[in-house]
Amino acid sequence: MNWDDLRIIAAVRDEGTYAGASARLRIDETTVGRRLSRIERALGLRLFEAVDGVRRPTRSCEAVLAHVQAMAAHAAEIGRVGRSLPGPAGDLRIASTNAFAEEVLAPHASDFLRANPGLTLQFLTSSDNVRFSRWEADLAIRLRKPDKGDFSISRLGDIKLYYFEPVATEGEPMLCAYPDELGAIPEMQFLRTKKIRPRCVTDNVRVIRTLIRSHRAAGVLPEHSCTELLGDRRLRATLLPKRRDVWLLVQNHLKRDAATRVTIDWVRSCFEQMSRA
Repeated sequence: MNWDDLRIIAAVRDEGTYAGASARLRIDETTVGRRLSRIERALGLRLFEAVDGVRRPTRSCEAVLAHVQAMAAHAAEIGRVGRSLPGPAGDLRIASTNAFAEEVLAPHASDFLRANPGLTLQFLTSSDNVRFSRWEADLAIRLRKPDKGDFSISRLGDIKLYYFEPVATEGEPMLCAYPDELGAIPEMQFLRTKKIRPRCVTDNVRVIRTLIRSHRAAGVLPEHSCTELLGDRRLRATLLPKRRDVWLLVQNHLKRDAATRVTIDWVRSCFEQMSRA
């Protein structure tokens, strides 16, 4: 076995096919299959099973991949040994919603990176959760607590929610709601009490904020997305009785890493500053 072969295991797991892994690693598809067979023979294990045309990792494969991920982290650290920059060094991927990255983390990122020249942050922003269990991110900020996973979970705090509606409008305001798959969140639970048919459905808080700013629409926004609206006298703001919990996920193998620890402290400070504001 060698490092290149072990990387192929992770690529097949992530892509689901030999073809996808070959494109990602820029090697022939036949080479992918041949090297995997060689590893399986050496280990005496079956690494993947074909299910509906997709290569699914076996339980044994997941155990191997945990070691591969740890090796990847060590390889990255070796590459940073020669750096002369002071303080912790590392490249960390933070997954979160667009709104949280833009309005909570980004305003403080410049000062943090200037104070830690050895760090690089990659923001992975999406409405969909990254596959954290597959190491697609190092840290993740979630508005819903995962049921389980091989990672550390801690509570960052909670977020205030406000319902905005125009003070004066002709007829009922256009109601902005979230998709049905988010029906369990406090925002949707509150909106159902209004007995108004939603006219705009989206999971993008920026879209909802823009419509509310027109003074013709109503909707619920988290506190970090509505600061400017709270002072608008043409809008009525109602604080919802329920709040949304915020959770921080950290890959287990990074919990004691110096770069990860300083980044975790920074994320927590960003959240605390938002809460104080």
